[in-house]
Amino acid sequence: MIDIVDLHKYFENNHVLRGTNLTVNAGETLVIIGRSGCGKSVLLKHIMGLMYPDGGKVIINGQDVSTLQEKELHMMRLKIGMLFQGAALFDSLTVGENVGFSLYEHTHISPEEIESIVAEKLELVELKGIENLKPAELSGGMKKRVGLARAICYEPEIILYDEPTTGLDPIMADAINDLIKALNNKLKVTSIVVTHDMASAYKVADRIAMLYEGKIVEIGTPDEIKNTSNPIVNQFVTGNAYGPITNNQNQGRSANITNRRIRR
Repeated sequence: MIDIVDLHKYFENNHVLRGTNLTVNAGETLVIIGRSGCGKSVLLKHIMGLMYPDGGKVIINGQDVSTLQEKELHMMRLKIGMLFQGAALFDSLTVGENVGFSLYEHTHISPEEIESIVAEKLELVELKGIENLKPAELSGGMKKRVGLARAICYEPEIILYDEPTTGLDPIMADAINDLIKALNNKLKVTSIVVTHDMASAYKVADRIAMLYEGKIVEIGTPDEIKNTSNPIVNQFVTGNAYGPITNNQNQGRSANITNRRIRR
């Protein structure tokens, strides 16, 4: 469904994406992991057509996103739902207005029918009956779920998740993970999840890809990533900030131990 081919992106002298290649299969949940600032969110924005590459292509259903005219790009975006990191709800609108925003803006559906669709989507994310609340009245987890209801309101073929569990306690984060899996099964969509949370990645992914220095350095099933022999991937997924100990590090540690013994 999605092919990312030799993608490059610069921000002045900062070469963020350096020939990124990735294929996302229809119906799968692909998780992209990587350190902060490595370009994960930039990659999502290219898929949405919110950024244009300095080199390479993003191809969705056979169409190169960067070559689409404004009307074609608009129609393509309507097939993609996105859950932003902070939910990105409109504070001045009610929950119902937030969830139904794309329908109010881009369709001629009657208000009564939109209200029915909104109620259905809120029930899917287990938030039945909160249409008249404002975002300020919601917890962080509820805001994420409202953002997800909005993302699926237009019946997208693709859902993009940008750090869906960031800022949530472990129990609520796990509830969001369960929701991502349930929606993928019910709606039969293609999902891309960007996350730092390895517990989340292992739970929701069909495959996991690691982005490092602007390139995908490894891709595999959760079990394959857990048992990787790639030291870069292993360092990230195990949380070992120092990585493998080198001979120089061993010599340095031995010297420190010797110095402490001499001082004693």
